[in-house]
Amino acid sequence: MKRVILYVDDELSNLRIFKDTFRRDFDVLLASSGAEALEILQNKRVDVVITDQRMPGMSGVELLAVVNSRFPSIPPNRVILSGFAEDADIKLAFDQYRLSRFIPKPWDYDVLKLEIINAFSNIE
Repeated sequence: MKRVILYVDDELSNLRIFKDTFRRDFDVLLASSGAEALEILQNKRVDVVITDQRMPGMSGVELLAVVNSRFPSIPPNRVILSGFAEDADIKLAFDQYRLSRFIPKPWDYDVLKLEIINAFSNIE
């Protein structure tokens, strides 16, 4: 069975590129907002959450805070992919919301795939 990734990004082109790139390797679920991601998490099993940081309504760090409190059973496999790094927010996510990796955009396929595979090693 393929591992399940939830990728959250407000830019539809980024969602499409991510899914097209990784659909052969993983079962990829997409959300265009933090609210949509939370709805998916209520109904689907997810192994890794990957989110953009800067999104309207709810940032990636804010999403991870909610995931951490509402879905503690989701493994601590949380990645932020972003072209923007607000240092204090990212540090907070590492310290309190089980962020496992920060990867800058634009991402490299081989590097990101390896990070995702490494995240799965945290799953029992």
